[in-house]
Amino acid sequence: MGGAMRDILRAEARRFANTVIWSWQGWRAAWATEKTLRQWSLVNLASAALAFSIEMTAGQRGLILALGLLVLAAELMNTGLEEVVDYISKTEDPRAKKAKDCGSAAVALTAIAGGVAWLVILIG
Repeated sequence: MGGAMRDILRAEARRFANTVIWSWQGWRAAWATEKTLRQWSLVNLASAALAFSIEMTAGQRGLILALGLLVLAAELMNTGLEEVVDYISKTEDPRAKKAKDCGSAAVALTAIAGGVAWLVILIG
């Protein structure tokens, strides 16, 4: 392997390591301040435990687990959005409220998608 290729691989590895570090820092910051993230994490653990406790296909189990992770991702994005809105908008503004409400709605819709998947699997 040539020196240029090694340099490229090292740079990519460094970028990936930084991404992991920044993601972990974001998770820890949100975990420390966002009760809803902790609540959704507990719901996720219960959902995963149930998904592995009852008979379902690998695809069904994968769907349940993936949707649970998407709820957490939506909650993290909502937290980021709220932080930015609070930083930018020091006064009450209908646009700031709309942005925050839309972020909250995104979390709710993602959670509903998980609930729908559970209903279809359990009923079907």
